[in-house]
Amino acid sequence: MTHSKLIFETDRLTVRQLLDDDFEAFHEMQSDDIVMRYTTGKGLDEVENRRQLKSCIECYSHSHNDFRVWAIVRKVDQQFIGTCAIVSGEQYPEIGYRFLRKYFGAGYGQEICNGLIHYGINDLKLSHLTAYADTRNIASVKILDKSPLMFVQEIPNDQGAIDYVYRWCR
Repeated sequence: MTHSKLIFETDRLTVRQLLDDDFEAFHEMQSDDIVMRYTTGKGLDEVENRRQLKSCIECYSHSHNDFRVWAIVRKVDQQFIGTCAIVSGEQYPEIGYRFLRKYFGAGYGQEICNGLIHYGINDLKLSHLTAYADTRNIASVKILDKSPLMFVQEIPNDQGAIDYVYRWCR
């Protein structure tokens, strides 16, 4: 397997740049209707997933990249389990995470959310962070409620539902 740049680590997880070799697991995650139900509303096809993976990888070579999407892998077996991101948001940088369905409920969401916040504040020196959770996505709402981010408001989302907005400011 090709090596990629390490971004940060948590107790059980490593966050690194995405690789072409990640496509099979990336596609499994992105094509799963359950995984994608609160973002795109449905799983994405192979062509779109190849395009998205390529786009994420190409962003690493841009010197002023503000669209950072990375692979999440388990330290114990180097298994790709999802993606996480710090991307340019409408007002403030936004954090996000997504996991293959077979890794739901293992506590990885809380671990990666806290890791992203720590990395954004301490390594990227960001002054603000935002996160959004569809109110129907109970797992993400619980994760963000337990995080250092504070609930600030409810807003309509593209799925015709409501998002909770969470924010951290220096």
